[in-house]
Amino acid sequence: MKQPRPDGIDPHARSRARRRALQAIYAWQLSHTAIAKVIEQFQTEQDMEVADQEYFEDLVRGVEANLGTLDEALSHFLDRDIAQVDPIERAVLRIAAYELRHRVDVPYRVVINEAIETTKRFGSEHGHTFVNGVLDHAAAQWRAAEAQAPRRS
Repeated sequence: MKQPRPDGIDPHARSRARRRALQAIYAWQLSHTAIAKVIEQFQTEQDMEVADQEYFEDLVRGVEANLGTLDEALSHFLDRDIAQVDPIERAVLRIAAYELRHRVDVPYRVVINEAIETTKRFGSEHGHTFVNGVLDHAAAQWRAAEAQAPRRS
C-alpha cells in the first residue's frame, strides 16, 4: 500500500484535477459561459471525487482571473497570436502558465510534464512538442533560479 506524502498532496488527484481543469477551460473558451457556471457544471457532471477539487477550482478560477496577463506573458514564447493556437493547446498553456507564475509550490518540471501528458491525451498529434517548447522557454525565464539549480539525483 502506498504511503501518503508528508505534505498530504495526492499527485494522482492533482493530475485528474488538471485534466478536469483542461476540459473546463476548453469549454469556457468555446462557450464564453461564466466561469462559475462552468465549475458548477463540472461539479455535478464530472466524476470530481477522484480529483483534487480545491486544486481544480484554483486552476480554473486562476486562469480566468489572470487571463490577460497569462496571455501576454505567453505571447513572448509563441510563434503566433494566442487566439491562433489550437484550443486544447491554448487551454493547456494557460493552465501551465498559471501554475508556473502563481503556484510556485509546484516544481516547474511537474508543471511541464503534466502539460505534455495532458496534451498527448487530448491534443493534436504533435501538440505536445509545441507545448513543451513554449513551456521550456517560459520556465527558463519565469523560474530561472529553479531551472538553473542543479538536479538532485
